[in-house]
Amino acid sequence: MRKVNVGVIGFGTIGTGVVRALKERRSLIAKRSGIDLVLKKICDKDLSRRRGFSVKNALLTRDYQDITNDESIDIIVELVGGIHPAKEIIIEALKKGKHVVTANKALLAEYGQELFKLAFRLKKNIYFEASVGGGIPIIQSLREGLISNRFEAIYGIVNGTSNFILTQMCEKSVSFKEALVEAQKRGFAEKKPTLDIEGFDSAHKLVVLTQLAFGKFVRLEDVFVEGISRISLDDIKYATEMGLVIKLLAIVKNEKDELELRVHPTLIPEGHLLASVDGAFNAIYVASDMVGDLLLYGPGAGQNPTASSVVSDIVSLAEKLDIDGNSQQFNFVQSPHIRRLRKIDQISTRFYIRFMAIDKPGVLAKIAGILGKYGISIASVSQKERRRARIVPVVIITHEARERSMRLALERINKLAIVRESVAIRMEET
Repeated sequence: MRKVNVGVIGFGTIGTGVVRALKERRSLIAKRSGIDLVLKKICDKDLSRRRGFSVKNALLTRDYQDITNDESIDIIVELVGGIHPAKEIIIEALKKGKHVVTANKALLAEYGQELFKLAFRLKKNIYFEASVGGGIPIIQSLREGLISNRFEAIYGIVNGTSNFILTQMCEKSVSFKEALVEAQKRGFAEKKPTLDIEGFDSAHKLVVLTQLAFGKFVRLEDVFVEGISRISLDDIKYATEMGLVIKLLAIVKNEKDELELRVHPTLIPEGHLLASVDGAFNAIYVASDMVGDLLLYGPGAGQNPTASSVVSDIVSLAEKLDIDGNSQQFNFVQSPHIRRLRKIDQISTRFYIRFMAIDKPGVLAKIAGILGKYGISIASVSQKERRRARIVPVVIITHEARERSMRLALERINKLAIVRESVAIRMEET
């Protein structure tokens, strides 16, 4: 049985799960793969915290260079997170002849092109299954299982925190703030949840998926990002009345060799597969030309699901290593077909719009008149029950409208003395 030596840098929540799996499931992995994964060294700044199981002191170090400089180690697992020093660790590992496994979506979104080019030049590999979707095997599916397919679109619920909050609002009829507090109590949301609830975590993952599925290295600033913090319980209820569900979706579409990338709250039909994805679960809906439509569903975060994906990458890499420690490389092929990226102003969708307006004659006429001036056609309109003295919710569903036209119309409508608030949510039929 061939032995492959592994070093783990980052012994936090995910690192603990990976180390536990490598220790406790070593025999199982060996029987299934024919490879004996040997944990040679573990690095972390804090070696005193309790992790629920014991590790020999000889395996532990606070200096990551003890791992990168160890010539016997074949694969280094980077689980530090963030940009620095994770970037420097991966670069040094590659230059020292190591293959790398990482779960670091933020780093790959910001510096993926640089790191993958370096790895290819040095004839090494970077595997990153755990960077998107936790325990969902989306990366391997795109890279191997669907390798002969061309992709038309990807729609992903890829942030468990936001999905949990929206589910709580829908099922428990609680406000956004109440749902967020519950998410924090259960450990689904950080004390500072901005990255999750404002869509930036989803955007990082969308960049990684776009690189892989569409052969296009994009920047984080190429993605339009809007979070869920302005979604109210009223919006949840009105959507339900119309047979719709609100989800924070990460969307990439290929329209006539032009890519559009966006993350925002989205209304989808309640019969759509993504509509039934609740709680902290993730799901990724892939539209391709040969297989057709696929949905990959599962836990999107957490110690065990993410550690499972990391270990899967370690085994996949180990299986490809030859006697000299080299492996067949994965190359990010740049697509010659993608001509440009669409800006958000160039995209057209249907919209749900909720206005909080003063209850007086002529309100609907003024709002409809402004929408009409910007070429926005109304599909349906309803005035809901009065919530506060003289203030009523007005809900409008539009036909497909250009994003820029909607933005300009709303800017003008919001200046009206009769309008107190407006919320616009994009709609997708998928």
